[in-house]
Amino acid sequence: MNKKIWLLYALTTTLTWGMWGAFSKSPMESGFPSTLVYCVWALTMIIPGLVVLKINNWKVQHDRKSILYGLLIGFLGAGGQILLFEALKVGPAYLIFPIISISPVVTITLSFLFLKERTGYLGMAGIILALLALPLFEVSKGNNSDEFGILWFVLAVIVLAAWGIQAYFMKLANKNTDGGSIFFYMMITGLILIPIPLLMTDFSVDINWGIDGLWETAAVQILNSIGALCLVFAYRYGKAIVVSPLANAGAPLMTAVISLAILGVMPSNTKILGITLAVIAALLIALQPEDTRERTLK
Repeated sequence: MNKKIWLLYALTTTLTWGMWGAFSKSPMESGFPSTLVYCVWALTMIIPGLVVLKINNWKVQHDRKSILYGLLIGFLGAGGQILLFEALKVGPAYLIFPIISISPVVTITLSFLFLKERTGYLGMAGIILALLALPLFEVSKGNNSDEFGILWFVLAVIVLAAWGIQAYFMKLANKNTDGGSIFFYMMITGLILIPIPLLMTDFSVDINWGIDGLWETAAVQILNSIGALCLVFAYRYGKAIVVSPLANAGAPLMTAVISLAILGVMPSNTKILGITLAVIAALLIALQPEDTRERTLK
């Protein structure tokens, strides 16, 4: 298999998540609650889940380790989504997302310490630039954070930790479990948690069940699900220490580019700087040779 196949999967994730990020707010602005967006996302996970199961001849690994890792990965990801909704209710998005965006630091640290992953000088330079770029995509002016209390910060840090740990276990699980089985358990856990956001939803207000509400949400969230599937396989064939910053910097990069090209949104100077750093980071990571035995940062 092509040694760079992980890069194809990672870039597909950045493209689909970039498009998801560019259009995800539209149905919510049209009156479709964010809690129901989670429910739609969980249901759209079924589509790529069935596709990958068909490719695997409907076989799912069900040994103890595969089930444990699969459910852990799923609950960390889906649970983080639910906590994010709560954080956004009590705190400002312009402060919450920069915190969450540095979750690759957790993944990189765990992969460096426990998986003994290393990369060369080009890869390390790309990782550093990607980590520097991540918060720049969400920096915006706002009021003093003191007025929002402390709950939003605690929830944001929990989401950061959950998604960083999820990526680490996604890589770890791929050592013994096939990607289709991992995604199957992610799909199942997403569906299991649907009652929670349903209970969080205020059904007394008008909800847009129309084309620009429910159905637009479904179209956008299927991109999210496809990106999640490709991310599983990016971790399967690539190093977590490289995949994590590339995907997490590349997705907002694509969101900014799509917003500029299609939606006519001009990014701020900080986002332009983030775009520049992310492009350079992606190039450096892609150019890093697979065999780094002779010139590796250890």
